[in-house]
Amino acid sequence: MSIFHNMFQAIQDMAFIWKEELKRSVHDEGVLMFLFLVPLAYPLLYSWVYNNEAVHEVPVVVVDQSHSALSREFIRQCDATPDVKVMFHADNLDEAKSLVSRQLVKGVYLIPHDFSTNLNRMQQTAVSVYCDMSLMLTYKAIYQTAVMVTQRLGAALRTKLAGNYTKHEDMVTAQPLAVEGVAMFNPSGGYGSCLLPAVLMLILQQTLVLGVGMSAGTAREANPNGLLIPYHPAYRGVGRVVLGKALCYLMIYAVMGAFLALVIPRLFSFPMFAHGSDLLLMMIPYILACIFFAMTVSCMVRYRENVMLLIVFVSVPLLFMSGVSWPKSNIPGLWQGVSWLFPSTFGIRSYVGVSSMGATIEQVLPEIKCLWIQAFAYFTTTCMVYGYQLRATRKWFK
Repeated sequence: MSIFHNMFQAIQDMAFIWKEELKRSVHDEGVLMFLFLVPLAYPLLYSWVYNNEAVHEVPVVVVDQSHSALSREFIRQCDATPDVKVMFHADNLDEAKSLVSRQLVKGVYLIPHDFSTNLNRMQQTAVSVYCDMSLMLTYKAIYQTAVMVTQRLGAALRTKLAGNYTKHEDMVTAQPLAVEGVAMFNPSGGYGSCLLPAVLMLILQQTLVLGVGMSAGTAREANPNGLLIPYHPAYRGVGRVVLGKALCYLMIYAVMGAFLALVIPRLFSFPMFAHGSDLLLMMIPYILACIFFAMTVSCMVRYRENVMLLIVFVSVPLLFMSGVSWPKSNIPGLWQGVSWLFPSTFGIRSYVGVSSMGATIEQVLPEIKCLWIQAFAYFTTTCMVYGYQLRATRKWFK
């Protein structure tokens, strides 16, 4: 009978802690913002900003020193593409550089004076491309447009000089080896479809750490001697405290995780190849790992503001170390080891695999196993640090 009584009492205590943590999360404006508003607003804002996927009509300036029919044809074809718009014609390179420095254009096409002469003499010529490298998307548009137009003009010249009799011969002369490019996993070639799925998972972890850490900082500021756990009969066991708080965060982030993983990609037409069951099997260990990771980190937070400084500092490095924006093979081994400490590393890789790349749950099983290991490891560390805090509270009030 006492066993059932103890179990019932434990459930009552966990329910009380869950209720108190939820009340604190709703009534604290800072925690409310990070646990509720930011996970809802940030994905919408980021996705809306990158919804165009790729840049078009990038302004360029042309320095045409040839003034020939072939140079004018090159300029016309560049301007006809959707990626580049010829905004200015400059007399020399210094004038073109001035336009770039004033940010009126993003690149320069320099056509040399012997452009047409060399071509008519059956000699190789060149077109110089100067790009503003501060934004890689504009560089890509300017450079690839120039390459495409030069290849097209070269093919037309070879066909004209070949003296063929049929269209088939012209086609073989222009393109003896047919190349068909297939964009895998990102059909639009867009920046948003490439990066946003990773950012969504990182937002989930970072907002959870911010919210839990700020809640812990508030508790320390309110309690005597900077204690994290209040003195109350319900806080009588470390398991009850940890599970009660974790259930509160799990309830909130089950909704936020579904919003980030399912609603946002469909709302903004990001690639989504995952089945609901696969996402569920991936998101459960990821959310649990993030919750216990956040609870472990929160025990190191002395003041509310500390956690904000910490998270702002590590957010960008975590995105790079996940292997999405920078190849995992090029990350030094030391930093790969550091990245394994954070749930976002394996959460991003598994989510991108099943959602954007169409991987099955078996193909991302190593990442899911790592997430479960992190969940159990951080649950253990959370119990250890909360046990220490609980003993400190009891000692203080004796």
